Amino acid sequence: MIPIAKPLISEDEIEAVKSVMLSGNIAQSKKVDEFERQFADYIGTEYAISTSNGTTALHVALLSNGIRKGHEVITTSFTFVATANSVLFTGAKPVFVDIDSDSFTIDSSKIEDKITSKTKAIMPVHLYGQPAEMKVIKDICEDYDLKLIEDGAQAHGAKFDGKKVGSFGTGSFSFYPTKNMTTSEGGMITTNDKSVYELSKKIRNHGQEKRYYYDTLGFNFRMTDICAAIGICQLNKLDGFNKSRRINAEFLSKRLSKLDYIECPKTFSNREHVFHQYTIRIKNGKREDLIKALEKAGIGYGIYYPLPLHKQPLYIELGYNDRLPKTEKASEEVVSIPVHPSLKKEDLEYIVSFFEEFK
Repeated sequence: MIPIAKPLISEDEIEAVKSVMLSGNIAQSKKVDEFERQFADYIGTEYAISTSNGTTALHVALLSNGIRKGHEVITTSFTFVATANSVLFTGAKPVFVDIDSDSFTIDSSKIEDKITSKTKAIMPVHLYGQPAEMKVIKDICEDYDLKLIEDGAQAHGAKFDGKKVGSFGTGSFSFYPTKNMTTSEGGMITTNDKSVYELSKKIRNHGQEKRYYYDTLGFNFRMTDICAAIGICQLNKLDGFNKSRRINAEFLSKRLSKLDYIECPKTFSNREHVFHQYTIRIKNGKREDLIKALEKAGIGYGIYYPLPLHKQPLYIELGYNDRLPKTEKASEEVVSIPVHPSLKKEDLEYIVSFFEEFK
């Protein structure tokens, strides 16, 4: 079986965890501080604040930017549920915009139509490792005095115009095991805003700055030194991981683009895609037949995502009845196939041969 994702854990991570375990400082301590400094340097921001997972990173990022009940946050419905749910956690309302068909990210040309007096932020998602159209989105935020909160959960190291995602506004990342780098579980917020940094640190630690003195409502969203030790090792390898993903994606596209029933992922000259997922469209209406064949052939796959958020029972119950045709079409056509760094040449050959022979 060729898995759709595979964390790359070596002796480096094992020894780093062992060192933390032997130190006795297994909760949040010096390793977390070190990881935060290194991640901020990597993204190109002044600050980074670790959290317990990607969802809590989004939640804290929104709260620390002042998002509260009665506010609206513009985002995409074609994403993992944590994107929109994190808005709901604050009491605010997610407002969905259709996607751009070529990038699968929010269609920046449709954002202004959804801005109201209640709009307080825009949250683009750098889906599959593809950066959203950040120049236009950042300009809109500046023109309307809106907060910019980037969901970079799948895009560690991705760039737009040579600048890493997560550095345009307040960034948010996930370190779940299937991501381009992992800490086992964990999240990170990145920012150049000192007030966002200071408030995020309080919120993720019960609302306290000084121990047992609580300035605001907070949560226990802390990262452990065990996770941070893994993260430091993984961060040092991230550029190499991403390079392997791009090489694998290039190999797949070179062969699969010749098949008339497949549309390969697009790349853009001003965006550096890091291929968290290699996502194709199946244009012949035979996705279900393809899935069965993939399972029989022992090739892992994923449908990210089969039902957009605005069509989910939770959001329908909340009163959502959006019509987002490009989002809905994508959800009916997409299939993600293995692209991770641990793939061997024979794995890639096997995958493309399968698609070439599929009828």
